[in-house]
Amino acid sequence: MQRTRAHSAALASGLALLLGSTALTLPSLAFAQAAEQSGVVQRIIVEGNERIEQSTVLSYLPIQAGETADPAKLDLALKALFRTDLFSDVKINLLNGDLTITVVENPIVNKVVFEGNSGLKEDKLRDEVTVRPRGIFTRAKVQADVQRIVELYRRSGRISATVTPKIVELPQKRVDLIFEIDEGPKSGVLRVNFLGNEEFSDNDLRDVVVTEQTSWYKFFSSNANYDPDRLEYDKEQLRKHYRNRGFYDFRVISAVAELSTDKNGFVITYTLDEGPEYKFGKISVETELQKLDKNLLLQLVPIRSGELYEDEKIESATDSLTFAAGAAGFASVDVRPRYVANKETKTVDVVFQVREGPRVYVERIDIIGNSQTLDYVIRRELNLVEGDAYNRALVDRSKNNIRALGFFKNVDIAEIAGSAPDRTTLQVKVEEQPTGELSFSAGYSSVDQLVLDLGITQRNFRGRGQDVRARISVGSLRQQVDFSFTEPRFLGRNLRAGVDIYSYRYDLTDYSAYQTSTLGMNLRAGFPLTLNSSMSTRYVLRQDEVEIDDSYCDPTLPVVSLSLCAQRGAFLTSLVGYGLRLDRRNNPVNPTRGFYADISQDLAGVGGDVNYIKTDLAGGWYHGFNKNFILSVTGQAGYIAGWSGDTIRINDRSYKGGNSFRGFETAGLGPRDTNFARSDALGGRAYAIGSVELTIPTFVPEQYGIKAALFTDFGTVGLLDDVDKEYQPGSINPVTGLPYPAGTRDPLIFDDLSLRATAGLSVFWKSPMGPIRFDFSQVLAKEDYDKTETFRFSTSTKF
Repeated sequence: MQRTRAHSAALASGLALLLGSTALTLPSLAFAQAAEQSGVVQRIIVEGNERIEQSTVLSYLPIQAGETADPAKLDLALKALFRTDLFSDVKINLLNGDLTITVVENPIVNKVVFEGNSGLKEDKLRDEVTVRPRGIFTRAKVQADVQRIVELYRRSGRISATVTPKIVELPQKRVDLIFEIDEGPKSGVLRVNFLGNEEFSDNDLRDVVVTEQTSWYKFFSSNANYDPDRLEYDKEQLRKHYRNRGFYDFRVISAVAELSTDKNGFVITYTLDEGPEYKFGKISVETELQKLDKNLLLQLVPIRSGELYEDEKIESATDSLTFAAGAAGFASVDVRPRYVANKETKTVDVVFQVREGPRVYVERIDIIGNSQTLDYVIRRELNLVEGDAYNRALVDRSKNNIRALGFFKNVDIAEIAGSAPDRTTLQVKVEEQPTGELSFSAGYSSVDQLVLDLGITQRNFRGRGQDVRARISVGSLRQQVDFSFTEPRFLGRNLRAGVDIYSYRYDLTDYSAYQTSTLGMNLRAGFPLTLNSSMSTRYVLRQDEVEIDDSYCDPTLPVVSLSLCAQRGAFLTSLVGYGLRLDRRNNPVNPTRGFYADISQDLAGVGGDVNYIKTDLAGGWYHGFNKNFILSVTGQAGYIAGWSGDTIRINDRSYKGGNSFRGFETAGLGPRDTNFARSDALGGRAYAIGSVELTIPTFVPEQYGIKAALFTDFGTVGLLDDVDKEYQPGSINPVTGLPYPAGTRDPLIFDDLSLRATAGLSVFWKSPMGPIRFDFSQVLAKEDYDKTETFRFSTSTKF
């Protein structure tokens, strides 16, 4: 209460200063003065105007020369002039046919100054106020701006902030407006308490609410300051938390914030009534629509009797029934769940009432806010066009489609009444965000050592939704230059097409016996099959050149393999391929539920020098027990086989390890030639790798961006062609001094499809300099010739 009185007194003082040089004539008093006057207006005289032309003043008057004026018309004229905000005082006098209008102009704002602000930047304050330099000064605007600034400080945790407006008069009816700000101390949150909670501990519920207790390490968090509006949001979060865990009767009795005795922060207490735990009882669907079978609709409801009651399942069922009715031709359908709680059995019966709503048609679709993106890029993501029956499910899907483009910061679709009761206008409001990026990055990892990247990306090229990317990457392992262009709606259809041109060089001499250089081009196209599935096709034309040291192919010495030395030189690969994906994850970036499955195949030999068929499979399943514990099971497998007498060249084989199999070095497991001290990796024609990962809490504040997961990786790589395991013809047996017979296998080339397995801990840190990953591994199963590692880190830090 003391703060409120102090703030009111400061505001009153400021407003008094604002009015110190200006006399205000209230319209009601002027009306009393004008009530004694009436007659025909012969002439209109304007006095006191300095900047404003007389014609401008006359244009606002509802009275013209030659008309009869009465007290009501004079009062109307007075109010009209005051409403312009151009004048601080207006007097109207009618005498002997002369209507004299005496005005005192409002001053022009020369500049707006903020003093005393340190907690909030001046740019943020300027965005909030409505008074602008070269604008008209009015008391009402200043008073409203004071309230806006106070509210801004209140939301930033400074509940006792006060703002005093002052003016400095300048010549020519100009003023400087000064907002003197006393920010006051930050109103932190000393404690967040809960009363009445038995099923969940205070610590559990503190993770549910947004409001956080103030701590020294939370200097980046704005939620550690007291905000009354945030309490209402927290109450809703608590309600969702409990009702999604069976507590149908849950309610928040009160949320009280008490200022501590030393006034250094607030203690927030939520009083809860948890109620008993409920389960779903009888689930049914009722509908009077003849084309809808209620038994079929019931099968679409993802709820079964005996399951724990969850609000989210009700929402999911409502959406499923809405989509099903829309697919059956009912564009406007109203699905409303009716609840019947039985306190004796602790069950909730749910009846879904499906009714046809009034038919409303889309009269017009307006798109606003797109300053860069062309209209048609947005319209093609809409599932509705003008003339269609309105369908809420399709509107929501359209909104998600536009948001998925990644071109806009905010997307909203509002319904505006049309020209008739059965007509509606959809207003698609978007807010553009930057889609271009020019980046220079450097990183260091235990594999690539130092890596430098220079790239330019434009995801919305020329506002047409086209994706253009170019990159140069230089590292100790890889040097790469590539360019790609993607047209998301090729030929105006829902067909994503693109081209990639690239050149790269891999130096694998630290892992195997060769280096490879590639120059190639990909043509690709992709299209959706259903809502959750898609297909892609591709054509690849590339030339690979394999370089091998001559010492490996000296016939007087044991060599890597027959095929390796035969592969030196340039080879042209021409292949066609396809891919299929089924994706039912709830979030493609950070999934917590659902699964995905991929299959892809490539056929090389459509021209060129290389012939093979390659098949790859991948999939994953995710289950989140809560936000801290998320279980994922993923796997990948592949097989490549030559045809028309070809064997698989070394650069077309699979190499696993490093990030693809933690606990082993890059290319650290699988077939290996141990003839030389380096022990060269040969890669395999087949691989199968699985991974089980469980995210775990780190007990580190979320704003530090540190996450962790326990993992186990298991699988195998191998299956070389027989010729890859043989001595090169002419190789000399050092014991007999004679050449090895043709087809003799080299005993120092190992190829075992045995099981490898590792387990460990991965730590992910979203650092201010970029993402960093640490892997700590323990090998559980391996072969003697495999190369392992217990620690690995990688980053792509940008600067």
